[in-house]
Amino acid sequence: MLLEAISSAILGLALAWAAAHRLPHRLPARPLVLSTGVAGALFGAFVMHSALDAGGFLMILVGAAIVSVASLSLLLRPAGRLRRRSATA
Repeated sequence: MLLEAISSAILGLALAWAAAHRLPHRLPARPLVLSTGVAGALFGAFVMHSALDAGGFLMILVGAAIVSVASLSLLLRPAGRLRRRSATA
């Protein structure tokens, strides 16, 4: 279980670093992005470990990656300015 936790934390950190490197203009501060990626991966590994009952190391990492990416996607801001048109236009 310790290996699963360390592996999922490293995976979450790598995914968060990649997102922060690729989309710096659409994400908040880097420490928040990195910690969100790690926390999401640890939570995903916990859920998958509970669901699979300690079976399938790769499936646990896949679950950790899915939850990490999902939590990172919640931090994204819109790409451009929102155009608001008035009702009379």
